[in-house]
Amino acid sequence: MVARPPEEVFERLRLRLAGGAHAMRLEADRARGFVAVQGGWWYRGEYRVTADPGGARVEHQVVNAASWGRWGVPLANRFFIGFRGRVAIGFGRLLAELGTPE
Repeated sequence: MVARPPEEVFERLRLRLAGGAHAMRLEADRARGFVAVQGGWWYRGEYRVTADPGGARVEHQVVNAASWGRWGVPLANRFFIGFRGRVAIGFGRLLAELGTPE
């Protein structure tokens, strides 16, 4: 949850992802509050921003977007020990950044 209006949080998120998307494709749909970044052979991060009584709710989902070798993604990810924890920490930092006054 971010204590800011959803429209503001969406725009800040979109700009943040666009600025950090090295070799990643960005997709945004303001009307749905949806932003996605995709890169590499399998990674797609999807974000949804919705209204919440306290401001904006931000959800993040990592999606396997591989068009080939899809079966190999879960196997490869076993080698990334601590990946889930690092993603959770990074998401927490992102939420804090989105809630910080400019």
